[in-house]
Amino acid sequence: MKNILVIGSTGQIGSELTRELRKRYGNENVVAGYIKGAEPTGELKENGPSAECDVTNPEMISNVVKKHNIDTIYNLAALLSVVAEAKPRLAWKIGIDGLWNILEIARENKCAVFTPSSIGSFGPNTPHLQTPQDTVQRPGTIYGVSKVTTELLSDYYQKKYGVDTRSVRFPGIISYVTPPGGGTTDYAVDIYYSAVKGEQFVCPIQKGTMMDMMYMPDALNAAIQLMEADASKLIHHNGFNIASMSFDPEEIYNEIKKSKPDFKMVYDVDPLKQSIAESWPDSMDDSCARAEWGWKPQFDLQSMTIDMLKHLSEKLLK
Repeated sequence: MKNILVIGSTGQIGSELTRELRKRYGNENVVAGYIKGAEPTGELKENGPSAECDVTNPEMISNVVKKHNIDTIYNLAALLSVVAEAKPRLAWKIGIDGLWNILEIARENKCAVFTPSSIGSFGPNTPHLQTPQDTVQRPGTIYGVSKVTTELLSDYYQKKYGVDTRSVRFPGIISYVTPPGGGTTDYAVDIYYSAVKGEQFVCPIQKGTMMDMMYMPDALNAAIQLMEADASKLIHHNGFNIASMSFDPEEIYNEIKKSKPDFKMVYDVDPLKQSIAESWPDSMDDSCARAEWGWKPQFDLQSMTIDMLKHLSEKLLK
């Protein structure tokens, strides 16, 4: 039986990943790691163990790993793209200095480590259509720079020390559970909230701007499935492209209008978000993930939209 530590368990991905891991491995076997001021509440706190885990404090992390006999770490500590641009030094401190601490602890305690990368690891010179698994990565944001470094540093520890490091390049992730927290792709979550509330949506991303997106259940499955995959079949270890759907603001708007015909959207483009979005892929080639560990998404734009509107209506219109 695995003993798992989720660092960043109260974040957008972490809060749902922790619950999903507890369903699969048992509540007591999954520790919800958090930072001071972002403690678990409700089900996350009550259903299993939790511990303060600041990635910039290696002694604290090491003590938690030893206390709970941790063998697998999901390291989700990071600032999202727009927030990171406002706080670049902090983004590096958490994303890279923190990762170094995690990898050292993993090496000493023989832990496997999942640290997500992102489509943000690509840049304007990367092929935008069906972006290959192995291609040029020259991002122009501190978020992207830190994600490229994440992939390289994780690969280094895997090759030099034998640490079992794995990661996927997440696209924009859409969820009805946890509100977005400062990412470029957040408009694709916010638009559903506006639709359910009956509000006009003000879109910060320009019409025609394609971006890769994924529904949260598929994102959770990708992380867990990769960590459960047979290591002998992996050619790559870090930075797997995974893809599910790609759309621009008009496409998601028109899909929502099928269920909400009175829904209205206008554009007020945010220059920072737009510049970041334009540097990212329109669509990714995920054939390596499909071949090496059987990746296959379950949701497309239509099925996700039906599910999002259903659950958000239940959540917001009680």
